[in-house]
Amino acid sequence: MSTLPVYRWRLAPDGYATRRQLRARGLRPGGQGVAAQLERPRRCREPLVAYLYRVDLAKPVRPMTPARWAALAKANAARRVCPQCRRDAGYVIPASLGTCVPCAYPDSDSPRSV
Repeated sequence: MSTLPVYRWRLAPDGYATRRQLRARGLRPGGQGVAAQLERPRRCREPLVAYLYRVDLAKPVRPMTPARWAALAKANAARRVCPQCRRDAGYVIPASLGTCVPCAYPDSDSPRSV
């Protein structure tokens, strides 16, 4: 098993990019494995690591289809519905509460929108 080449921060050769850099160019890794990694040293802690992919093997990002847009809209709408009172909260319900704010804090004086 071969090891990955490791480059210091900002010293990677041309032709490599992180996932975010690929995405900014309209590309995706496209099934290729990690080609190299960057390490940024830190004091008293382990270094930060960023994985690099080869740009020449990257593929274009798949376009959003109407079905994918519909599925995304449905998932986002589900995050807005309170599981306790079954109302649309008008915002994404915080995972820390698990319910809308009026259901999480029923004793508060905040008015409940109907």
